[in-house]
Amino acid sequence: MSVRTGALLIHGLGGTQFDLGSMHKVLQRAGVETHAVTLPGHGGQPEDLVPVSYEDWLDAVTASYRELAPQYDTFHVMGMCLGSLLALALCERVQHSKGKLVTLAPPVFIDGWSTPWYRQLRHLVYCIPGVASRMKVEEDEPFGIKNATVRAIVKAKFARGDNFHYRWVPLACIRQVDRLRRKVLAGAHRITCPTLVVHAREDELTSLKSAEFLQATLPDVRVVVLENSYHMICVDNDREQVTNSVLEFFGYPPAPPRRVRGADKT
Repeated sequence: MSVRTGALLIHGLGGTQFDLGSMHKVLQRAGVETHAVTLPGHGGQPEDLVPVSYEDWLDAVTASYRELAPQYDTFHVMGMCLGSLLALALCERVQHSKGKLVTLAPPVFIDGWSTPWYRQLRHLVYCIPGVASRMKVEEDEPFGIKNATVRAIVKAKFARGDNFHYRWVPLACIRQVDRLRRKVLAGAHRITCPTLVVHAREDELTSLKSAEFLQATLPDVRVVVLENSYHMICVDNDREQVTNSVLEFFGYPPAPPRRVRGADKT
């Protein structure tokens, strides 16, 4: 009787499975059946995010987990950015023990080099009725990508209006991310499954403080620090290191090397 291995992959804020680069294909080639979840408020227009709470996101990934996990002998959970916070909260909620947990660029703290000095003022804006729903937080260069070639591709996708990532998100949505971050900060110590944290040293959204917190808090954790990427680590210069770190963590051999298009130091 064959052993079945599955994985739930959770995308980032305003994003799609594009956030995870080739992760689905790489894992499928290794024999892992991957499953995507589209978070509430995603896949349509940015305005769809206004009424959504982090509980809606967490309930959605919990429902997917509870439907899928019983079908497999081993079932892993993986998330990118917001998806990694949801993966952490999910594994705490269900006391995940059927597989491993992978957090990619987890923004436990929003304190990266591109976040403005006045970022904490957003908490005051949250208190003004209606304002957070109307304010837009724009996606702008470098789009979380250090690789100049990939960054140009992403910029062209935005210019064409491709439906791969929202061009902006409402500030009300960032409030929900902040609420979720507080939940993860409070509950991470209750996660017991083996965990991999992959984080770029130069992440412009979230500093290595996030990885250090998880390393200090989780009982069974491995941290990989990337030296040549920004936030979108699955599509940036270190993307092969990301996929191979995940494959190794899951017990699979590395993927065949691929030519890294446009890798650079800029």
